[in-house]
Amino acid sequence: MPECLVFRLPTRHPSDVSGLTALIDAGHVEAAEILAVFGKTEGNGCVNDFSRPLAVTALEAMLAERLGCTREAVAARVALVMSGGTEGGLSPHLLVVARRETEQAEGAGPPAGALAVGTAFTPEFGPEEIGRMAQVRATAGAVRRAMDAAGLTDPSDVHFVQVKCPLLTSARIGEAEARGHTVATHDTYASMGLSRGASALGIGLALGEIAPAGIDDSAIGRRSDLYSGRASTSAGIELMRNEVIVLGNAPGWSGPLRIAHRVMRDGIDLSAIREALADLGLSAPGQLAPEQARRVLAVLAKAEPTRDGRIRGLRHIMSDDSDINATRHARALVGGVAAAAIGRTDLFVSGGAEHQGPDGGGPVAIIAHVVTQIGA
Repeated sequence: MPECLVFRLPTRHPSDVSGLTALIDAGHVEAAEILAVFGKTEGNGCVNDFSRPLAVTALEAMLAERLGCTREAVAARVALVMSGGTEGGLSPHLLVVARRETEQAEGAGPPAGALAVGTAFTPEFGPEEIGRMAQVRATAGAVRRAMDAAGLTDPSDVHFVQVKCPLLTSARIGEAEARGHTVATHDTYASMGLSRGASALGIGLALGEIAPAGIDDSAIGRRSDLYSGRASTSAGIELMRNEVIVLGNAPGWSGPLRIAHRVMRDGIDLSAIREALADLGLSAPGQLAPEQARRVLAVLAKAEPTRDGRIRGLRHIMSDDSDINATRHARALVGGVAAAAIGRTDLFVSGGAEHQGPDGGGPVAIIAHVVTQIGA
């Protein structure tokens, strides 16, 4: 029966794979078991954040050596989702997610369910498809395939879907126009939001959170009332397809890990984080005690400044700062709130939450060791 393994590894710089190398060498995980790697890198999270492809290149090279294959073969089987930006106190790190087949004990009944993971990839997009319905539809299909791979037949059992998606560069725009196509935008930074938004709408479509009739090209990046409460999407220069990771609690999976999620209504919604922790048997009047914090393996959250420039009626300047991008402010804010709740800073907080939760808010999911079985 399958068991999902999750390892959190600190990194010294974007191309540091020493932690993962040591993990494999020590026999804690086999390279062939690894399905996905989430990474927080210390770049700016914008179009020119080359810390992301640097990390991907290092991971692909190391895994290719261990698997005895090419980097292209690694890319075909392992989802590598690098999210740039560790503003505030966020700590660069990797989250390694693996699937292991285990033997069921003789006489034991069927497993009641545990953390499950599935991955899938879209075909590569043409630049003219990024931020448009072609990307929405392709993402929805990939999410469904990833759910099938994880044995997640009920969308309500899905707690978090991570997508790494492409963006537009001047060269990509020029290539599309040379073939007689238009693109969704000529603003390369804006293309990140449109790509994230189209991917999130695809997740919402696959999970039944959004009706197909409500989505068209004009809705992408504009209809803030259309969103998924379980979508997290991150755009980068290092790819031209969508890489999809689905996480949930599935029957038939074994092991001590579970995942829970809530939707933060804004960047300071501490109660949403505490409610997700409580679902996993972790609660405290303030910050988690160290022994409880050690049971938390991953915190996955989105961050986005509100469009009206206010948080609970009070003005913020995230979108008015010409020196520091608004998504960088938002990552620092949400990262600080989550770190205060958990008691650690190696958290996967991703900026840019178009169609990923309500305006100014976003989903937060937590993976933890549980002492007793968590109910559905």
